Amino acid sequence: MSRYRGLIVLLMDVAMIFCCNFAIFLSALSTGDVRFYNLVMHIGLLTVCVLIFQLALRTYNTLWRYAESREYLTLLGGMGLGFALYAVINLMMGMSLIWISGALTGTALALLIMLAYRFIYRIYRRRVTGINQTRQTYAAIVGGGSAGAALLSELNDHVYSRFKPYCIIDDSCEKRDKRIHGVPVLGPIDQIDEILADTPVTDVIMAIQNLTPERRREILELCAATGRRVHVLGDPVTAVDKGGSRSAPTVREVEIEDLLGRQPVTLDNPRIASFIQGKTVLVTGGGGSIGSELCRQIAEYRPSRLVILDIAENTTYELQNDLLYKYGDTLNMSVEIASVRDKKRLEQIFDTYRPQVVFHAAAHKHVPLMEGSPAEAVKNNVFGTYNTALTAREYGAEKFVLISTDKAVNPTNVMGATKYLCEQVLQGLRREGGTEFAAVRFGNVLGSSGSVIPLFKKQIAHGGPVTVTDKRIVRYFMTISEAVQLVLEAGSFAHSGEVFVLDMGEPVHILDLAEKMIRLSGYTPYTDIEIREVGLRPGEKLYEELLISDKNLHQTENAKIFVEERPRVDSDQLCRQLKRLHTAAESNDARQVVACLHELVPAFRTPEEVNSAAILAMAQVVRKEVV
Repeated sequence: MSRYRGLIVLLMDVAMIFCCNFAIFLSALSTGDVRFYNLVMHIGLLTVCVLIFQLALRTYNTLWRYAESREYLTLLGGMGLGFALYAVINLMMGMSLIWISGALTGTALALLIMLAYRFIYRIYRRRVTGINQTRQTYAAIVGGGSAGAALLSELNDHVYSRFKPYCIIDDSCEKRDKRIHGVPVLGPIDQIDEILADTPVTDVIMAIQNLTPERRREILELCAATGRRVHVLGDPVTAVDKGGSRSAPTVREVEIEDLLGRQPVTLDNPRIASFIQGKTVLVTGGGGSIGSELCRQIAEYRPSRLVILDIAENTTYELQNDLLYKYGDTLNMSVEIASVRDKKRLEQIFDTYRPQVVFHAAAHKHVPLMEGSPAEAVKNNVFGTYNTALTAREYGAEKFVLISTDKAVNPTNVMGATKYLCEQVLQGLRREGGTEFAAVRFGNVLGSSGSVIPLFKKQIAHGGPVTVTDKRIVRYFMTISEAVQLVLEAGSFAHSGEVFVLDMGEPVHILDLAEKMIRLSGYTPYTDIEIREVGLRPGEKLYEELLISDKNLHQTENAKIFVEERPRVDSDQLCRQLKRLHTAAESNDARQVVACLHELVPAFRTPEEVNSAAILAMAQVVRKEVV
């Protein structure tokens, strides 16, 4: 039925034009002033003229259940142009003006009726074929600009929308107390809590596109403070799929990334392109959170071949499918299931593909788990890095980029200590005229495996409690996309053993993060959902250091990337150190491994030492502020 809908509407319009004009000339026909044959010929000519323009304007390709003013104006324009053509033909043939005046009245009447049954059909589709209205929830839309108006129109028209617009909240005095698509505009935004008090609104949708990150965060926090569920507009543009059905409103849940208030990362894309384009690029740990995003972004820069290496087959398989779906045969991609612990297997892979650029993201990174398995952390992180970096040098790779962590700075845990040694490995392997080694160090990545954000989401979905290890804990956060973008550009800067440090912005209190996520979900912290302190995990410290303010750091061309020049490590000394560590790791004696790490990493201290010093420093700051 749907495939013939346009034809049915066309036939209805033809019938309406004929009937209305016939009715207008009916009295003249009965008195004999107009002959039936001439009347049919004139109505037929008028109908043909109208149809010429309606078909040219594609009026009958319109889905009238979603029609807006543009579609109705198109219908009006087709009728007007068609009548004008009819009138011109009549004047050229010297016909009586009675035909033109009568046809004008008949055409106007037909147009009114055509508009009426289209509008009635639209209402019918919304009320009869839509979802049960009781399932809809009232929503306030923040922003009365073009994006807000587009969303409002979408919500009004879409039969499957679960949101029913209640009001629009905007700062514009010109819009206030007016209506957009029948919905009242209230304001200002800073008073949203008062405006929504005692209203049935359960959801708030942020629909302002062009805002500074700071103002966006401020508005979202105001929305969260209302106690309503908060959503944001993803894409205000409405799409119609191939089947002719309208897509659902592009509204998504607020992510914690929206609250970071970060300025967008600015990249030197030509520099990255020259670094990646046309080269064979190998990514170890390609199936992981960071590794998979690296692969996705590298693919955008058209490498001659992308080699994905990982021991985890499931996540790697999913990444492979995603890239195949997006790029098809345009991306030359190879997937190798292998462990970076296996030197011979690495040599086989490097011999096959001869990668020019290597991103080493393979690592054990879960802090508490590595405290319980220090030997595994050493085998995978230290010797996996050593194997991969050494093989890269042996097979003439141009650049080798290690993904490091802020936990390598003054480490208090096994994972951080092993990452520090990974950085030292690169210093020991570097030499003039060979592979250019570099490490990129950054903090916590939102959405990565093991991140606190997915845990908080699960806990909120189950009604709590939300658990934090310590209410005083502070962390740096960056999105996966941001981190990888900066890794790529930092890699293009790599020359001789540098450690690049990413500017992570302002640190975030984990307690504040938990409270905001609860509010964004429409709940009140401590009332609806409990926040419970469970104690620091093994190896965890209250704060992390990136050393952005360190005097040994220098800013690069990118304001968010700093570089630390590291002294070269004696390769013979490195080999002796690694030999002792290897013996300890192979013994699987946890105490011996940890003792060896403390010996090889001078800054490696216990979390208790570091946290005690941090608490003392915080107390001194508080006392100064009080004074």
